[in-house]
Amino acid sequence: MRDLILLAGVIASLTIFTAKGGDDSGKAAINKVIQDQQAAWNRKDLEGFMSGYWNSPALTFFSGARESKGWDAAIDRYRKNYQGTGHEMGHLEFSNLRIEMLGSNAAFVRGEFKLTMSDGKKPRGLFTLIFRKLPEGWKVVHDQSAGE
Repeated sequence: MRDLILLAGVIASLTIFTAKGGDDSGKAAINKVIQDQQAAWNRKDLEGFMSGYWNSPALTFFSGARESKGWDAAIDRYRKNYQGTGHEMGHLEFSNLRIEMLGSNAAFVRGEFKLTMSDGKKPRGLFTLIFRKLPEGWKVVHDQSAGE
């Protein structure tokens, strides 16, 4: 009986260690997606930025009191607001990222964004993201952003 209890303890310890490692690798992968998005934005590569989002009609994006549904609607909104006539993308910085794993294939991310525009304006705000691990990798499936 003592050996069985010892074996159960070893298995439980290994399970906790493996899960923790999974959390760390998931967090690192998600952080890389976010950093890659920031770099793409700052290169003025909107398609590269959008590669961090789930390319699906089921993607949701909440901004202010508006909801956009689908990858196409999200990129169209970004093009209109940041690449349209009289608009610019500016320089994007993400900060204060907090990644909370919700399991092996889902995560909740909170953070702050700041844009620095050529006219000196610095729009900023908060965001929450839901990531899912899909066959093509970690992708944002829901984005809620609020800025000033």
